[in-house]
Amino acid sequence: MLVPKACPAPSCRLAAALLLGAFLAFHADAQAPTAPLDVQAELRQLREQNSSLQQQLQRQQAMIEELSRRVSGLAPVAAPLQPTGGSGMVASGAGAAPRPEPSPATGAGGESGFSLGRVHISGEGAVGFFESQHRGQFPNSELRVDEAKLFVEAPVWGEVYFFSELNIITREESSFSLRPGELYLDVEDVSRLWGRERQMNLRLGRIDIPFGEEYQVRDAIDNPLISHSIMDLWGVDEGVELYGTVAGVSYALAVQNGGHDVLRDYNSDKSVTLRVGGDPAPWLHASVSAMRTGALDVRNDKLSELWLGSGFVRPLGGAQTVTFGANVLEGDVRLKLHRTTIKGSGGILTYDDNDPLANNWRRVAYYSVEAEQPVYGRLYAAARWSQVFSGGGFPISGGGNVGLYGFGPAMTTELHRASIGLGYRWNSHLNAKAEYSTERGHTRIGRVREFEDFVSAVVAFGF
Repeated sequence: MLVPKACPAPSCRLAAALLLGAFLAFHADAQAPTAPLDVQAELRQLREQNSSLQQQLQRQQAMIEELSRRVSGLAPVAAPLQPTGGSGMVASGAGAAPRPEPSPATGAGGESGFSLGRVHISGEGAVGFFESQHRGQFPNSELRVDEAKLFVEAPVWGEVYFFSELNIITREESSFSLRPGELYLDVEDVSRLWGRERQMNLRLGRIDIPFGEEYQVRDAIDNPLISHSIMDLWGVDEGVELYGTVAGVSYALAVQNGGHDVLRDYNSDKSVTLRVGGDPAPWLHASVSAMRTGALDVRNDKLSELWLGSGFVRPLGGAQTVTFGANVLEGDVRLKLHRTTIKGSGGILTYDDNDPLANNWRRVAYYSVEAEQPVYGRLYAAARWSQVFSGGGFPISGGGNVGLYGFGPAMTTELHRASIGLGYRWNSHLNAKAEYSTERGHTRIGRVREFEDFVSAVVAFGF
């Protein structure tokens, strides 16, 4: 028997491996089924469709992201309120704002009210307790609704907006009133016509007289105290107003009817008001205001639209007086020192008429200083001192009897008021506050004005 000769180990192992690999490859190829041609075509078609769908989804995602960026950059259709004379917008402070004068429905904490489609509705009010001494305006310890207002705002077209204020109850009215406050069209950014933003805006309709600074925080929700200064100059009148900011200087220029009648004007001479202000430092705001009421008709206008000292500028002449009017100049300043806010104002009003039998010219000087200081958390303290002088005597009611001192024969030569109060702001839409005010003065015939002090407590709200 022949025995095969053994081969060297490495070469034998290599040959065996090559033979085994060839056998397996041949066997696998013989056993593998051949895929039909139509199935392969369908697979290629599915791959192509899947690739096309993926590209389409990527394009759609890019479009969605672009639209999102554009929408996020758009301004709201109609930003609502704080306040001008309303809580404004508004807010207010001194002509600064999303708009140069804040919309009354926007509080410091953000948007107020609710929307019905494109129409935005908001409101403000105050309820409280008032008690004065027997010569004051509230001798019977009154529980009262001190203020109730509704605001309606809506876009009209482009940068044109409609705004309306309805006064349901105000402190100045003796009963339920339902009187119009502001009602105007606001045309924003007219200055875009010459490539500048916010340099000029336009209001048409019934608008606040843009005189001074106090009227912008006069509503209950905005006023840190409950009372106002002695002069308390403000008003709402029909006309046109231009406002804006140029080179850091804000301005408001209004031409208005001047008379108290809402629907008619009985003298072609118009009221003109100009306020110019600025912020020379982060802690300082200052402004200067000038106004002429224009010539007013004694018989038909009867009163100026300018409210003064709990009354109106009214004629002082005798029966033959035909026209009357007043000019006013005022400066305002506001300091923000760390946590303390200090405001000051002062001015001069001159009155004249065409009475042929007497010289009724008057000069009235006035000033006011106010401070507000946080005490603890949301608790704050506020105080105000205001005073008015008129050598010849002038109708200034203050906290006294309006029939006697505002529309009667008693002319006041000097009157001062000191007010101190505490308040607690839960948020920008709810404020509870209490105040004590003392008031003294003299009349032209030497009578002492006293027993007009009052105490009050109010909850002011906005929605």
